[in-house]
Amino acid sequence: MGKPVEPPPEGATEIVALREALEERYLAYALSTIMHRALPDARDGLKPVHRRILYGMHLLRLNPAAPFKKSAKIVGDVMGTFHPHGDQAIYDALVRLAQDFSSRYPLVDGQGNFGNIDGDGAAAYRYTEARMTEVARLLLEGIDEDAVAFRPNYDGLNEEPIVLPGAFPNLLANGAQGIAVGMATSIPPHNAAELCAAAMALIDDRDASLETLMQHVPGPDFPTGGVIVETPRSLAETYRTGRGSIRCRARWHKEETGRGTYVVVVTEIPYLVQKSRLIEKIAELLNEKKLPLLNDVRDESAEDIRVVLEPKSRAVEAEILMEALFKLTELETRFPVNINVLIDGKVPKVVGLAEALRAFLDHRRDVLLRRSRFRLGQIEARLEILGGLLVAFLNLDEVIRIIREEDEPKPVLMKRFALTEVQANAILDTRLRQLRRLEEMELRKEHDELSKEKADIEALLGSEARQWKTVRWEIGEVGRKFSKQTPLGKRRSTFGTASDVSIDVAEALIEREPITVVVTEKGWIRALKGHNVDLATLAFKGDDALAFAFPTETTAKVILLTTDGKAFTLDASKLPGGRGFGEPIRLMVDLDADAEIMAAFPHQPGRKWIIAAKDARGFVVPGDDLLSSTRKGRQVMVVDDARLWRIAPVEGDSVAIVGENRKLLVFPLVEVPEMARGKGVRLLKMKDGGLSDLKTFTGEAGLTWKDSADRVFTLKGEELRDWSGARAEAGRLVPKGFPRSGQFSG
Repeated sequence: MGKPVEPPPEGATEIVALREALEERYLAYALSTIMHRALPDARDGLKPVHRRILYGMHLLRLNPAAPFKKSAKIVGDVMGTFHPHGDQAIYDALVRLAQDFSSRYPLVDGQGNFGNIDGDGAAAYRYTEARMTEVARLLLEGIDEDAVAFRPNYDGLNEEPIVLPGAFPNLLANGAQGIAVGMATSIPPHNAAELCAAAMALIDDRDASLETLMQHVPGPDFPTGGVIVETPRSLAETYRTGRGSIRCRARWHKEETGRGTYVVVVTEIPYLVQKSRLIEKIAELLNEKKLPLLNDVRDESAEDIRVVLEPKSRAVEAEILMEALFKLTELETRFPVNINVLIDGKVPKVVGLAEALRAFLDHRRDVLLRRSRFRLGQIEARLEILGGLLVAFLNLDEVIRIIREEDEPKPVLMKRFALTEVQANAILDTRLRQLRRLEEMELRKEHDELSKEKADIEALLGSEARQWKTVRWEIGEVGRKFSKQTPLGKRRSTFGTASDVSIDVAEALIEREPITVVVTEKGWIRALKGHNVDLATLAFKGDDALAFAFPTETTAKVILLTTDGKAFTLDASKLPGGRGFGEPIRLMVDLDADAEIMAAFPHQPGRKWIIAAKDARGFVVPGDDLLSSTRKGRQVMVVDDARLWRIAPVEGDSVAIVGENRKLLVFPLVEVPEMARGKGVRLLKMKDGGLSDLKTFTGEAGLTWKDSADRVFTLKGEELRDWSGARAEAGRLVPKGFPRSGQFSG
């Protein structure tokens, strides 16, 4: 804060440069916001308002076992003594500390209406009551033993702690959000048992790697659960730099409702999402027809969360439905991470996981040293008194005589037995009934015990290794108290992977059924139900005949390849039925007048094909690059004067190609380039004629073909040596038994 501005003398005017005045005042405001309002301290993880609330409750003796007290009493005491700001701001902070859906480990145990996850506010502070939780007690542990430094409060009449002892790793366990001037903080909550394990690993090895720490702290642990779908690599980068974002999705499962129908039930929603607002948003999108896969949303929540999502039809897959909702609603959120904290309560800094834990550990060591010195002082004061009392017991008759006979016994006692004033006062304050023999034995026992404790503390203060060992033991105790086997310590958020599938709404609504697609020579197409279709009984229009027929499903895409090198895509669900002759393909796609259909097959994601033109030029094309979304299709092969002639699935490691000159060549598939579009490379050298057929095969299985009588021939190993060579060679005449048609299928 800047120094207060002194007003000019009465009646006088002081000229001040506007720029300087604004800079000075704005900087003072910015520093005040950063230091005293928005950023948490790295040591106890608290902002001043939260620290003052907890200390105020401590002064009111609102321990976990104590009776509740009115929130109004707490707010009033905190506002009057420590926090001279609005009562509602203090109460809002108190309420948030009590909400188990806002704080991973609540610091306040609330009684009454403290709001809910729907976004409803808490009752007024005159109606609610509160006390501290066990976590808050741990944060305050040792505060009356000079564990931390104090400073005067705002009016200088009382003192408040600069920081709390913080035996609990509150900064990362409960997280924090705040917006200052020119900077902000956003720290996700974590699992306390995991943090304690990581802290102990850091004590064992001060330079422990981030990978080691993340074996204990794999990611955040949100109060509302959910599924974290961030990649481990992304999480590691976030923990290394202290900046990033974390994707969290709602937890859901599928419930069958009979007759093939189902509903999706959401049981956990992302952190800081209000359930009522979430459902309103989904309903709004439904009304705007932006969620065509969803039929209805219902909130059936009681104490737990139960949001029921009803799909449009049973054909909609639950995963596809949820992916659509994740993209459009707060069922998936990104939690921004910016671990911006006050180091030593003074310097704002963005820290990573390791540095945040080190700040906590260094503070715990400082607290241990301060408490140890405080206890040492108490022991030394008590030992001084015990020493005087033991002298009195050894010389009891003389002490009694001095007290009875001397007008001022204290200076006489001090001189006679070389006592301090404190010891003399203790002797004079001793009651007669404490002069028993038994009392002397108890004093000697207490003296011995305190002397031993003093030696232990002095040894602790003199050994850094022993200090860290003690800190490690304390953290281990906290870790056991909040272990994952306890209801509060059990991990709530789990880890998963996001499928990120592309959603085709129209396709998702299609019922999956088996069909057989039939394409005729004249370019008519139809889809018959089922796979066991007797093609011999099919009727065709005029002199038309069967060209292609293949089994598939209504949800599939049908790819058509034409002789001019284009690929067209049709939805199997939109094909005409099999009752008539079907419909001309030219009504569905824009075929050139001189183009003919040379292949038709169902699209299979991930499958690759080898294509070749009549001039024996070709290449390998991924099946996904054959898909098109328009009537004009996609130009796959540039054919010039030649025609696209053959396509074969890539199955194996070798290519066999036959020319119209009846020469066969076998060469490795790796010699054929993979392209999405192009002219291709020469596969077979020919002087006359063109390409007849090609196929791929596995070298170990050998090259097979069928003759006109459906007999199968196979050449493998050494038998293929005469025809094996490199791509673009001329090849040799086909082996005996090869079909006269020049095609591998007979």
